[in-house]
This record gives sequence, C-alpha cells and structure tokens, in this order.
Amino acid sequence: MNNKEMSVYEHLGELRKRLIIVLLFFVTALVASFFFADDVIVYLQQTAEAKQLTMNAFRLTDPIKVYFQFAFVIAAVLSAPVLLYQIWAFVSPGLYEKERKVTLSYIPASIFLFLVGVGFAYFVLFPFVVRFMNELADRLDIQQMIGINEYFQFLLHLVLPFGIVFQLPIVVLFFTRLGLITPQLLVRIRKYAYLALLILAAAITPPDVLSQVIVMIPLTLLYEGSIWIAKIGYRKAQLAAEQESSE
Repeated sequence: MNNKEMSVYEHLGELRKRLIIVLLFFVTALVASFFFADDVIVYLQQTAEAKQLTMNAFRLTDPIKVYFQFAFVIAAVLSAPVLLYQIWAFVSPGLYEKERKVTLSYIPASIFLFLVGVGFAYFVLFPFVVRFMNELADRLDIQQMIGINEYFQFLLHLVLPFGIVFQLPIVVLFFTRLGLITPQLLVRIRKYAYLALLILAAAITPPDVLSQVIVMIPLTLLYEGSIWIAKIGYRKAQLAAEQESSE
C-alpha cells in the first residue's frame, strides 16, 4: 500500500486529472469515429437480418441521427479501456502491490467479457428476435416499413446491455475481494438470482420461449461462473488478511 497520505484536495485534483484524460481521449475517439461510422452502418445493413427488411427514413434527420449515434457508441467503446485504467490508477495507491496487479488484470478481462456479451447478443440472439418479429408480422398479415433509426436503436438497445450484463463475474470478484459479498451468500440466494435472471431474459427478448431459453443459458452460466470465481477471490482475500495480521 502506498504510504503517502493524500489530502481531500489532492484526491479531488487527482480525480479531476483522470477525468480530463478520459474526456480528451473520448473526444479524440469521437472525432476519429466520424471517419468510419458510415462504414459500420453500411456493413450492418448488409447482414442477413438487415437484408430481410427495407430500411426507410421517416424523417429528414434520421440518417444523421443514426450516424451520430454510431459515432458516439464507437467512441464510448474505444474509450472504455482508458476509463477502466484511469479508475484503476485512481484507486491503486490505496492498494497493496499484489492487489494492484490483480485488479489491473480486471481491465482486459472486462473488455473480453464485454465483447463476448455483445457478440452473443448480435450473432445469436438478434437473428432469433428478427426472425420472430418477421414471422409474427406475416401471421398478422402486416406489411412492415422499418425506419432505419428505429432499426438501429433496437439493435443497440438489445446488444449493448449484454456487454454490461456479462461483466457480472468481474463485479462479483471485485465485491468479494472487498469483503462485501461471499460465495456462501451467492449460493444462498441462487434461487432468487435465477428468478431475477429469468425476469431479465423475459424483459429483453420477445415472448418466444426459445429466445428466452437461449438468453437464460449464458446468464445461468455467468452466475454459476461468478460463484466459482468468488470462491477463488474469497480464499485469496482470506490468505492476504492472514498474512497481513501475521506481519
């Protein structure tokens, strides 16, 4: 642990410096994203799911709205590693050397889990949702006119939350190392957690049992994996506490 004590004013100054770094990187990433956001949009329109639909702009401002929306999302994703590192750099002086190394490893793990969550939602869940919506429209004899703004908003609202949900193991490990939760607690509330996950799966998918099952499988694996990770983190936290008390 860093022996140098910082005043509240120095902490605020350090926090301000970290926030400025993140903001500057985000602005830079936003400017850069303007040069290839249109390529991303065109690519997404060439996928099998998008080709089943006819994209329409119902407002004159819809194309530029979609363009800016994707530029912002791309910049936010590119800035996420910098944000996570600056958070780590801000709290690391209060950690022991071993804790600093462990928590630093959370950053690539968090990015990896985010990409896995987004990939699962886009390549597995999203096609099922689009297929379900098309089949429902056909059964109801509805001629669909899809707005490009509505299409991409639906895509982002479905896909991006999964990148956040897939952070569950990292969050559990972090709180376990802080001593706020234990593996025993996670086991004890397992049935309530499953109920919450089932409600979440029902909320983010259409009323299609197959889609909900597809969502529940990774969510269940995430929770069980979080329990396993929490056990490892809990044991390491106990060993660290025992070593500290013996010194």
